[in-house]
Amino acid sequence: MKSSLFSSLFTVSGFTFLSRIMGLLRDIIFASIFGAGAAMDAFSVAFRIPNLFRRFFGEGAFNQAFVPVFSEYRLEKTKEDLKLFLAEVSGTLGLILLLITVLGMLFSSQMVMLFASGFAHDATKFALTQDLLRLMLPYLFFICMTAMYSSVLNALNQFAIPAAIPIVLNIFLIAGAWISGYFTEPILALGYAVFLAGVVQLLVLFYTVKRQGLTMLPRINFSSPGVKRVMFLMVPAIIGSSSSQINILINTQLASRLETGSITWLYYSDRLVEFAIGTFAVALGTVVLPKLSELYTKGDTENLSKTIDWGIQLSLILGIPAMLGLMFLAEPLLAILFMRGEFYETDVLMAARSLVTYSLSIPAFFIIRILAPVYFARQNTKTPMYFSLVAIAVNICLQFILVRFYQHAGLALSSSIAAWVNALLLGVGLVMMNIHHFKALITRRMIALIPANIVLVLILIWMQKFDTFWFEGPLALKLPAMIVAIVAAIILYFGVLHISGFSLARLKGPLVRMKD
Repeated sequence: MKSSLFSSLFTVSGFTFLSRIMGLLRDIIFASIFGAGAAMDAFSVAFRIPNLFRRFFGEGAFNQAFVPVFSEYRLEKTKEDLKLFLAEVSGTLGLILLLITVLGMLFSSQMVMLFASGFAHDATKFALTQDLLRLMLPYLFFICMTAMYSSVLNALNQFAIPAAIPIVLNIFLIAGAWISGYFTEPILALGYAVFLAGVVQLLVLFYTVKRQGLTMLPRINFSSPGVKRVMFLMVPAIIGSSSSQINILINTQLASRLETGSITWLYYSDRLVEFAIGTFAVALGTVVLPKLSELYTKGDTENLSKTIDWGIQLSLILGIPAMLGLMFLAEPLLAILFMRGEFYETDVLMAARSLVTYSLSIPAFFIIRILAPVYFARQNTKTPMYFSLVAIAVNICLQFILVRFYQHAGLALSSSIAAWVNALLLGVGLVMMNIHHFKALITRRMIALIPANIVLVLILIWMQKFDTFWFEGPLALKLPAMIVAIVAAIILYFGVLHISGFSLARLKGPLVRMKD
């Protein structure tokens, strides 16, 4: 079990890290070519809409509802039953996605108003957002079907291709940005790139699942027992797993009423936070959910508890330093990565404000990625839904208050607070339901986090003193200097952690082996 979980996590993290690097390169190119103006604001809003639905119907709620049922079919029923189940789910889900896509394109104007009503006062920006949305909405269908086939492979403990497939989108977007000068409206090139990337991603995943011998002609069957179970679990999971997405929707709506550039500043700060979360937190959740589902189906409560403890420990060990790094190095990182072309020093300073407040959410999202799957593995999607509703309510209340004082940074801060509320409720819920009590976290080993992070903070404060160099130095010097400094800080952090009493061998996986 140790090697399986660790190797799977390493595989997913590796490909996800490569995808995030490509995404970072993509954003660097975006910043240079499009800056933080009205066109980039329009793209950020239009692209956020299919991405929001992707999180609802694809890798978010659907994955959490589908994987436990798929695992049960795989362990307890015949391969023919499993193929039929997959065909009925793919056909039914595909129909729903097609209807949503068509309706979204027909009512694109209303969709833009729902997400960014502040654009209504600028007819050019509103029309551009609407054009981009029409181009990119079909991506909703392609990427959600891709996410379904990714879930199948994840449940089969095949993580490499699903983890690597987002790289395709980044490649297409980078190509779109480079050829955007040939378009009358350059930003529209990105819309076409998103559409084409969705087609290629779906074809690759479908072919991969077909090679497993699990595909047959999709069937629309809302009365299928398997489809009913997935839909029953999915409806509350849509709410329970999407508080952060609803928070983003509200953020976008309020930011559209702030000065031009606010949405883009939030976008770039969010991208760096997503880089930290996506590299390990998403990988951790992807690997843990199938394992928890399998352990729960087998009734292996001992290993289930060990897996939860391992995940939480890893979340704190990785999440806290990631948060501190982005908080203390917000301006240097943004300056090195994006300050060129149409992205100016003012944009760096404004984006840094929201990056600092966004980064507070990183450990919370790591923890959520571990605790929420515990409920989903038990096919309990209602309880996380209730907790998520509380977090959403907290976020909405705080957003309207904090935006008045801190503008776009206040929106990011409210999202971070809401994420912590959600994480704490999930943890308290497991204790109250007598599922898990986190006793393994209250140990001398975990206290080793304190000196390790103190040393890290001292290093980060020292790096801040070279502020002028990070802003004005030549890229050929400051980029490698930043990389070397970060790598050295990471090595020192884990070194102090190990010396202080936390054996790094424990990161490999739970201490108890699988039972036969």
